[in-house]
Amino acid sequence: MKFDFQNHPYASQRTTVMANNGMVATSQPLAAQAGLDMLKKGGNAIDAAIATAAALTVVEPTSNGIGGDAFALVWTKGELHGLNASGPAPKSISIEALKERGHEKMPVHGWMPVTVPGAPSAWAELSKRFGKLPLKEVLQPAIDYAEKGYPLTPILGKYWKFAYNKFKQIFTDDEFQHWFETFAPDGKCPEVGEVWRSEGHAATLRSIGETAGESFYRGEIADKIDAFSKKYNAFLSKEDLADFKAEWVDPIKVSYRGYDVWEIPPNGQGLVALLGLNIAKGFEFGDKDTVDTYHKQIEAMKLAFTDGKAFITDPADMRVTVEELLSEQYGESRRSEIGNDALTPEPYQPPSGGTVYLAAADSEGNMVSFIQSNYMGFGSGLVVPGTGIALQNRGHDFSLDPEHHNALKPGKKTYHTIIPGFLTKDGEAVGPFGVMGGYMQPQGHMQVVMNTVDFHLNPQAALDAPRWQWIEGKKVQVEPNFPNHIAQALARKGHQIEVTVDTGGFGRGQIIWRDPKTGVLMGGTEPRTDGSIAAW
Repeated sequence: MKFDFQNHPYASQRTTVMANNGMVATSQPLAAQAGLDMLKKGGNAIDAAIATAAALTVVEPTSNGIGGDAFALVWTKGELHGLNASGPAPKSISIEALKERGHEKMPVHGWMPVTVPGAPSAWAELSKRFGKLPLKEVLQPAIDYAEKGYPLTPILGKYWKFAYNKFKQIFTDDEFQHWFETFAPDGKCPEVGEVWRSEGHAATLRSIGETAGESFYRGEIADKIDAFSKKYNAFLSKEDLADFKAEWVDPIKVSYRGYDVWEIPPNGQGLVALLGLNIAKGFEFGDKDTVDTYHKQIEAMKLAFTDGKAFITDPADMRVTVEELLSEQYGESRRSEIGNDALTPEPYQPPSGGTVYLAAADSEGNMVSFIQSNYMGFGSGLVVPGTGIALQNRGHDFSLDPEHHNALKPGKKTYHTIIPGFLTKDGEAVGPFGVMGGYMQPQGHMQVVMNTVDFHLNPQAALDAPRWQWIEGKKVQVEPNFPNHIAQALARKGHQIEVTVDTGGFGRGQIIWRDPKTGVLMGGTEPRTDGSIAAW
């Protein structure tokens, strides 16, 4: 793969990082360093990914936590493995039970949308199967940050304050007070540069490390979660926790111009990215910054999302197979619907996301694409007392319409937004990539892959490039640095273009590519956040 490193078409203050011993790329410098520390101790990319993920629950709690879910793609010994660590709905919950409590749709906050957390199981499974270092040692940097504290970085502080100002208006019930005790100690939000710590968080991580996750699902932590749930007559129980284990799955792919693009299968929305690329590959693209290029990208993603929202759910409830959706015939039929003007597909309104992504690689050729999330920032707004565990609200995406494909059922996994990506060519790893951020994620995956494969942008340039995001109908948001003349031309094609000042909604990505001949690693990190690459 050839890149132009001299003439950077989308200049930022960052440049592609090169290394040959190991690399970790993520949205927080301290977390990236935690992963690099594992590599220098003799650990591998899997150990580094776990250390980074655990540290991110401490140093970026605005986007993820111990009480969230995770997915991973792991390349090792010439093979790609998938891990689905998304938890199901409690076994005692039902549409009828929620309607009896007065809910006509799934709430955003509180106990009702809480599903079984999967992240601790992901760490334990990755460590057990592929790690070289003890899990307790791998989690130690995260424990230290939680116990001793760390200063808030600028983007982190921005989203922390946003959440605090919102929550102090809407979280008036007693069940939410533990969030304020944990994340707004002394009755105020920590400021940028101010040191924040959480001893409860440290104790929880230490227990997970010492027991390989058992305490979280079948021990003392499970008992604390169960007691908190029972206090508010909620559905999540220690039986739900005890029955859960992260699941190893076969990744799915689409062939795109000689490369294989890999994602986790449903219930994740990685299928949407593959659907978009499967449609787009039938077009010939010239230059990147042309009206025709952007128009066809947007239209392909509209169709892909329409299908994704119509079909993706727990695999047991899917009404059509992944193979059917990714077939050449289906891609061609959808491609034929794209004309000169903007389409109006079945509309929906995507909520915002709250997710962290990391990529890790070592000198042995191991590579990890890992994503972890609480959803919508801090998740449900619930923190298990004394533990630092912020519980996710993934159940919000369930429908209370019993005829809906993603209808709430006991023990069912919902449509899931977080997706890790991976690129291979001719059976060899190119590397991990990801763009976090709710429903922007598959759109970001498609844009990053096309920036790399079609337009030959180096990893940093591929991330720096201005992004677009389809919202609903013909509405498309673009970043402030998106070419104005192209935005105007797209509007003439019927696209409703909105320039959005806050770039946070356009996702936050990381890339690590590996040169198959030299083993040299090339990393890009996100200019839209406190992104960092640690390498040696």
